[in-house]
Amino acid sequence: MKIAIPLLNENRPMHAGHAPRFALVNVDPVEKKILSREDLDTPPHRPGLLPHWLADHGVTVIVATGLGRSAVQLFTELGIQVVLGAAMDSPENLVDAYLKNRFR
Repeated sequence: MKIAIPLLNENRPMHAGHAPRFALVNVDPVEKKILSREDLDTPPHRPGLLPHWLADHGVTVIVATGLGRSAVQLFTELGIQVVLGAAMDSPENLVDAYLKNRFR
């Protein structure tokens, strides 16, 4: 499983639409542990590009503070689970919270 976290800087999530970087975190969902993390610069903003770009990188879940309605729909159509309302915390802590079902 690969979880995407939009970054404002090294460890702060933000609204996903204009994030300059994403942390892509590989997770073992059975063991509920992080295997690796890769931070990538996002491509230039264009409506509808981000969901496809993340899908091309194998993302199955996105955790963000916020996301537009049409983007949520596009992520869902691509089979990417959308989790909104993330606190300002490190990607590792947010992934841990996701794995422990702390998002509602």
